[in-house]
Amino acid sequence: MPLKKDQPLPEITLKAKTDAGLIDVNLRRNVGKGPTVILFFPLAFTGVCTDEMCKVTNDLAAYKSLGADVIAVSVDNPFAQEAWSKQNNLGITVASDMSLAAIKAFKVVDSRVIAEKLGFAKLKVAKRAVFVADKSGKIVHVEAKRDPSQLPNFAKVKRAVGA
Repeated sequence: MPLKKDQPLPEITLKAKTDAGLIDVNLRRNVGKGPTVILFFPLAFTGVCTDEMCKVTNDLAAYKSLGADVIAVSVDNPFAQEAWSKQNNLGITVASDMSLAAIKAFKVVDSRVIAEKLGFAKLKVAKRAVFVADKSGKIVHVEAKRDPSQLPNFAKVKRAVGA
C-alpha cells in the first residue's frame, strides 16, 4: 500500500541531469512555499509515460499558477531522463531514483507487472502513482495504479493542488 493521506512527504533527495550537470532534487523543496506534485512513472522512452509527462507539461502553467512544484520520478538514470525530457520538450523536473529509495519510501515499487511484460525477472520500477502534498508537506492526495497503462486522474490532482 502506498503512503496515505495525512502522512508527511519523506525527506529524500534524488539526482536530475540539466545542462549545468547533475543537481540534487529534494522532494520536499517546495514545503513552506506551496503544494508539491510528485509523479512516479515506470520508465522513460515508453508511450504511456511520455504521454503522461507531455500532458503534465502542457498543463504546467495551471500548476504553477497555484504555486505547485511538479517533480516526476523514475528509476531511469539521469542521463537517459535528460535525453528523453529534451526529446519530448518536457518542462517539469525529472528526477532519478536509481537507488529505489523514493519508490520504497512512498511504497510504490512494482516488481511484477512491468518485469513480466518486459521479461526481466528482477526489474523493479515505480508504479504509476501521484502524490500531492500541501504547503506544509502533508500528503493530501494519493493515486496509485495497478495497471501501468492507466494515467492518473488529472482533474482530481488539480483539485488537490488547489485545496
